[in-house]
Amino acid sequence: MANADRNSKLEREIEETREQLAGTIDQLIYRASPKTIASRQAAAVKALYVDPRTGEPNMANIAKTAGGVLGVVVLFITLRKLASRS
Repeated sequence: MANADRNSKLEREIEETREQLAGTIDQLIYRASPKTIASRQAAAVKALYVDPRTGEPNMANIAKTAGGVLGVVVLFITLRKLASRS
């Protein structure tokens, strides 16, 4: 009788472990899917430029980005003019 109880307990433990592993694998598949990754990245970028509490644009971050883009454009124009003089 004790052997049968031990076997049934072991079978329950194996089944519980199998269910936990299946859940973990499902979570990993979800997290690794390209659609989920893209969605997370889009939300991260949006959070950078939009205040999540109010929904208002974060003008400080927008201005920093615009300034960076403008700086790169000016740098390329300057480098192109310098290269054309040579």
